[in-house]
Amino acid sequence: MKDIGLTLDQKLSTELVTLRDYIRLAVSYFNQANLVYGHGTDNSWDEAVNLVLTGVHLAPDTDPHVLDARLTESERQTVINLIQLRITKRIPVPYLVNEAWFAGLNFYVDQRVIIPRSPIGELIDAGFSPWVEETKVKRILDLGTGSGCIAITAALAFPNAQVDAIDIKAEALAVAKINIERYEAQSQVHLIQSDVFEQLAPQQYDIIISNPPYVATEEYASLPTEYQHEPKSALEAGIDGLAIVERILIDASNYLAPKGILVIEVGPIQELLEAKYPNVPFTWLQFEKGGEGVFLLTADELQEFNFQLKP
Repeated sequence: MKDIGLTLDQKLSTELVTLRDYIRLAVSYFNQANLVYGHGTDNSWDEAVNLVLTGVHLAPDTDPHVLDARLTESERQTVINLIQLRITKRIPVPYLVNEAWFAGLNFYVDQRVIIPRSPIGELIDAGFSPWVEETKVKRILDLGTGSGCIAITAALAFPNAQVDAIDIKAEALAVAKINIERYEAQSQVHLIQSDVFEQLAPQQYDIIISNPPYVATEEYASLPTEYQHEPKSALEAGIDGLAIVERILIDASNYLAPKGILVIEVGPIQELLEAKYPNVPFTWLQFEKGGEGVFLLTADELQEFNFQLKP
């Protein structure tokens, strides 16, 4: 992509003065550049609104009347620089502004963690109903926590539960720590560095949640540039994308309480998983706000599955 030559010259400063002006400018350039979306937005308008408003420390859903507010000179330069980076480097907006939204909550993110976008947030908002009773949930495990968004959201939804948040990368746990402190959840959310279950002490959880890597090696190589800014280890998972999912399935029954549930997002490899394990009674969950490829297994179902998998 050639440099589009955006400069904050006198003419631009004179002609483009409001937030609305710069949103419109961003939309035009985004369309021209054929950007790829999928990190919180799915179109050029929403992407531009998110970038411009967040770039000047306003919420993307702020009062529309604010769009006619005039930008200061320094704010204009900031917004122009962000637009330039989004186009020339193909950096996803959340990394440019160090901010992402999940289940209505704001989280700090940078390129040490994957950008939150899992439909599991909708399940947490619903308290995993009807699968569990809120008052009976005492322990929750988030495997592959990344930014900590799932663990923190679960902690807020289940205030009487303790949440263990696991990630293999110390860099990711450092980001999760920032968000735990932001929500003052230190007494409830506990960070553990572990490769899946390997460094986890024996204990039982009422809910185990995971949004693990599930992109096949060949598919990863062809991902748009936007996705390749994310940590490879958070996306790529072997030849068929099932490497981490299968490890979780094999060992999860050792950590799941008798009435517990396992919830895993596998995205587009749903059909592959079903074809490989046709006798496993996956419950594929539906989402009002969009999203697919998330299954649920109860403790009993998982135990039966393990008998099939292990001799």
